[in-house]
Amino acid sequence: MDYRKPSDRKSMHTRIVQDIGLQIVSGRFKPDDKLPAEALLCEEYAVSRPVLREATRVLVAKGLVYSRPRVGTVVKARREWHLLDPDVLHWLMQSSPQNEFFALLTSVRAIIEPAAAALAAQHASDAEIAAIGEAYQRMEAAPDTAALLQPDLDFHSRIADATHNDLLSHLCNMLSLALREALKHSNQRPNLHELAMPRHKAILTAIENRDALAARQATLVQLDDARNALGVVLGVDLGL
Repeated sequence: MDYRKPSDRKSMHTRIVQDIGLQIVSGRFKPDDKLPAEALLCEEYAVSRPVLREATRVLVAKGLVYSRPRVGTVVKARREWHLLDPDVLHWLMQSSPQNEFFALLTSVRAIIEPAAAALAAQHASDAEIAAIGEAYQRMEAAPDTAALLQPDLDFHSRIADATHNDLLSHLCNMLSLALREALKHSNQRPNLHELAMPRHKAILTAIENRDALAARQATLVQLDDARNALGVVLGVDLGL
């Protein structure tokens, strides 16, 4: 849809947020840059000042800009952006080279997921372990890579929930959008089932045995395999 032909106030508000947000995250607008004056933006998007100000408030809430009287709207330093906000994370994925973004994500996963698996092995209830096992069974039964995606995501999210650590579980949930994109790519690797299933099964078995050390190690092995899979599919080295 053309920005100059808004269908309604809400859709235009959303589109302005997406357009300016992506320009900020991609570096089109840099930290300390002032956004164009209100009048210019209103003319560019063919909207009223109230609609533009609604969009600006959303960008402020996402940590991308601040707005001051007689100063205008200014882009914040990257360290202040709310990078786990789903929109900001999506814009980061859109604007970053795939290999760079997935290398960043893989590094974060290597820090978080082994600890989550270890905690799950220590604290998961029998029902939670069964739920992780159910997700694994659906992974094994998936007839193709498209059908594998949701069970794979469920497997990892259920491990996070089984830690009984709300902050850790929330953090993993916030990364789920990025994880979905990574799995879409890594699951394109040839011989996926033969290579990936045993590594996921090792994590499940360690959690079932309530062996925290084994769960941590099995997750590290699985993540190393996932990194290699992404490297194969993307044709690059995602070394940490």
